[in-house]
Amino acid sequence: MKVFNTLSGQKEEFIPESDIVKMYVCGITPYDEAHLGHAMSYIIFDVIRRYLLFRGYKLKYIQNVTDIDDKIINRANKVGIATTELAEKFTKSFFEDMQSLNVLPADFYPRATGEIPKIIEIVQGLIDKGFAYPAQGSVYFRVRNVPDYGKLSHRSLESMMSGARVESGEEKEHPMDFVLWKASKPGEPAWESPWGPGRPGWHIECSAMSMKYLGETLDIHGGGQDLIFPHHENEMAQSESYTGKKPFVKYWLHNGLVQIGEEKMSKSLGNLVTIKEALSRYSADAIRLFVLSSHYRSPLTYSEEALDGAARGVERLEEAVNRRGPSGSDGKALDAEPYRNQFLAAMDDDFNTPQALAALFDLTRAINQAGDAGISIDKAQDTLVSLARQVSGLRLRRIIYVEASGTVSIKGTVKATFIPGAVSARINRLVEERANCRKEKNWQRADEIRNKLAELGVTLEDTKTVPSIKYEQVPSEESLKKLMQELGVAL
Repeated sequence: MKVFNTLSGQKEEFIPESDIVKMYVCGITPYDEAHLGHAMSYIIFDVIRRYLLFRGYKLKYIQNVTDIDDKIINRANKVGIATTELAEKFTKSFFEDMQSLNVLPADFYPRATGEIPKIIEIVQGLIDKGFAYPAQGSVYFRVRNVPDYGKLSHRSLESMMSGARVESGEEKEHPMDFVLWKASKPGEPAWESPWGPGRPGWHIECSAMSMKYLGETLDIHGGGQDLIFPHHENEMAQSESYTGKKPFVKYWLHNGLVQIGEEKMSKSLGNLVTIKEALSRYSADAIRLFVLSSHYRSPLTYSEEALDGAARGVERLEEAVNRRGPSGSDGKALDAEPYRNQFLAAMDDDFNTPQALAALFDLTRAINQAGDAGISIDKAQDTLVSLARQVSGLRLRRIIYVEASGTVSIKGTVKATFIPGAVSARINRLVEERANCRKEKNWQRADEIRNKLAELGVTLEDTKTVPSIKYEQVPSEESLKKLMQELGVAL
């Protein structure tokens, strides 16, 4: 298995440091509803995590919550509530979104405000080692003391200076020095520290949380490409300076960004589509298929047409897994192994989900063709469901038809359509009558039976063996009895 490492700029063989893969993904800053840009990132890293688990790796997965930040403070002041209340509201909303999207929960979600002692410990350690200095109640990191600063973003300090608008504050030794501890302003949330009341800087929070819960080095660190600089560059510089261990992260993985037109989707630009808005129009499976149809390192262009196409793709997959085929008692069965191998090869190549999905749709086509040819498809359907659910995180409802008169509760990803025995018997009799008409080449009457059943919500799709029956709704026994009388079909 090979992954693209942002640090080296090339694909590398994936060899974790120990028998447990340590994975850290930058989480949200909860000051507003999460949008499709967030959905893209967390779906991608969910699928990467799922695939590693599928391949037999053990994982420890941490995702932080930046629950104190300038944006949180500004928004809380604007709406007139406490920062803690605002952060809690949108953190809860984010967790609801992730559950709706079938994103596996992290092993732990540390919050910046809960890790202040660890943050202070690291800041003090950086001061003691000469990598940081206090100034007017704040503490800054000395970028000039790190000879390889810029290695993640592949930029020199000089190019960063020329390419960025940096206003040098009087307390800074160098314009590119970044804050580790920020002195509090009047009315802002603050914590006591050796340098006076204040709060942590953005970058130091992730270093402290990853070290506390995963140790001083990580196997995988993930996030959006917009975090490479300055966030991840600074996080790496301060972490390696504090511990003296390199590399801080063995594999840096960064996903592309969701775009609307030529601009990225973001709260600050105001061009976002929230996850809740998207889920009100599309299924979680459709949103997942939309995200995974593009390679994770590429930009993803939002459009309703693309999501409509993804929704149709989900329908194709669900139709294939719910198709009722022959039993295969003659020993003929569709071999799904080549498609499974195609799927795994794609995922082994830097988590190439577009190619992996192509394998699923190839298998879908093969299932339909095999079913038409009277070949058993049961095991192939199980393979399709396994790969789609376990790795891609699609729910793919399997519809089961149960002849029952009572009520049965089935939880999970199974949609159950309960068909009373008397209803099933009448439908089977009509299907039988239509088959006889087809044998006698009485196409008009055969079409009439099919059309009348369709009006009642029962769709017949012809195959080379028995017809496939789909229920948009379960008709009443009375309506079927009336239809049979109208057509002159005896039970």
